[in-house]
Formats: sequence, structure tokens, C-alpha cells
Amino acid sequence: MKLPPYLQPGDTIGIVCPAGYMPLENATSCIKTLKKWGYKVVKGKTLGGKSTNYFSGTDEERLNDFQQMLDNDQIKAIIFGRGGYGTTRILDQINWKNFKKNPKWIVGFSDITVLHGYMHEQLKISSIHGPMAGAFNVEEGESRYTLSLKDTLEGKPVVYFSKAHELNKTGTVKAEMVGGNLCLLAHGIGTNAQIDTKGKILFIEDIGEQLYNIDRMMLQLKRAGMLKKLKGLIVGGFTDNKDTERTFGKTAYQVIHEAVEEYKYPKCFGFPISHEKENVAIQIGVTYKLVIDEFQVTLSS
Repeated sequence: MKLPPYLQPGDTIGIVCPAGYMPLENATSCIKTLKKWGYKVVKGKTLGGKSTNYFSGTDEERLNDFQQMLDNDQIKAIIFGRGGYGTTRILDQINWKNFKKNPKWIVGFSDITVLHGYMHEQLKISSIHGPMAGAFNVEEGESRYTLSLKDTLEGKPVVYFSKAHELNKTGTVKAEMVGGNLCLLAHGIGTNAQIDTKGKILFIEDIGEQLYNIDRMMLQLKRAGMLKKLKGLIVGGFTDNKDTERTFGKTAYQVIHEAVEEYKYPKCFGFPISHEKENVAIQIGVTYKLVIDEFQVTLSS
């Protein structure tokens, strides 16, 4: 797996929105913090653009904005404003020719999972699943989670901790990390963005899903062979879940636990990877050490 160059003071970071619309003022804290960290910032046209619907621009506008950032060798990292929906609509039109020669860090989560999957499988270039511009609106832009992004962009070792959970299965494993939003992982099955999970640590998270749909997506991953040969499983936040009028009868974590209970690899639940404030930066395709014991969970690079 090829790693883009880690950032140095004075480097330039671009901010674009390849999917849903984001007002420019929602990225003000991010821009201010990145400059405070010593970086220059370039705003894309899709950040606070003139779109009047859900998307930050037409497919062509979003594609062109992202493409210009990819092709600009002065930009060393691209942080997305937000996810939502829409990245898949432009994925197959992206020209990666220059990027493959001069890779840079691509940062985001949620809808950006499809980019992480494509880059991992087709380009063999690492990317970062982590906080986007909106996350900097908490704690004046310098929460432990945005700071984890800073450390990751700069190539510093990281250590993350999580409390023990009753559904955890203890164990220690060292393997390559892959994963992202459960919905997008399921969405990628059968496409050029489907992640090969064999021998890897898989992490998953989601928001706003019906409980029965979480069950359906876990079964889809299972039937596609994506859960059987893992080295380990990290279950992050599953927040704002929805239930049917006649209850599904299980929590999101119970649904996930049931789907993987037969597998003997280490598993942890409640890890700080999510759509909420608790969302640490993870390098896709990079080896991490996962230790799950009866007291806590430790993940280190």
C-alpha cells in the first residue's frame, strides 16, 4: 500500500464537497484551525456554492472541483466538507492519472467510504477515514478527534482507547485496517469499490438506519464473504437508529453481534469511530495493533 507524503508546515490543504451541500460558514472553524496548525487552505467552488438542491453542485461541477484539487500538485491533502450522498455518482468519471504519480491524503467518512474502497482496491493508495470540516465546529476545532487527524496527517504514531463492552470478544491482532460506513460498504459489493477484507481488521459505523436494514446489510456482507476471514472487527457508533412500529426486537449492536458470533476473531463494540463527535482518524490500508482485554480496547499505529 502506497502512502502519500505526510504533511509539513506550510503545506496546502483543499476543502471540497463531492456530495451534499455545505454552507461556507460551517467550514469557518475548520479553515481557521488548519491555518492555526500552520497550513494554507484552498476552498473549492462546491464549498458554499450556488446549488439550490441537496447536492453541492451538479455532478459535473462536483467532479470538476474535486478533479482540480487532485491535479493540483501544490495541494497535499483534501479534506471534504461533508458526506451525505453523491460521491458514487462521480466516482467512475474521476481521472486518477496525475494522482497516482503524485498522491495526496484524501480525508473523510460516511459517503466518502466509497472513495476509500476504490482507492484501496484499484489504486493501492492509502487514505484517511476521519473528521471532515464540520467536525471542527466542536471545542474550537481542537477536540481530541480533530487532533487525531492532525497527528495522522503528520505521520505521528497514534494510540486510541475505548471502554470494555459486554459484547466484546477479547484478543490481540495486528493487521491492515479497512472499513467505513456500513451502508456504503454494502453499496460497494459487486463494484470496483468493494473492499477485500480477508486477513484485515474491519471497522464499521452508521447513522439513522432502520434496525432491520442494519440486519440486512450485515447479512449482505456475510453472504458476500466479507466477515468470515477477518483478523478482527471494530464496531463504532450506530446512532439515531430507527425502529418499526412493531419493534424489531434487537439493538444495533445485538444485530451485529449475532451476525458475527460464530467467528472466533477479536471483536469490540462502542469504539470512537462514528458520525458523532467521537470519530478518530484511521489510515486505510495501514497496519494497526488491536488489543481487546476485559478492561479496555487499545488501537495503535
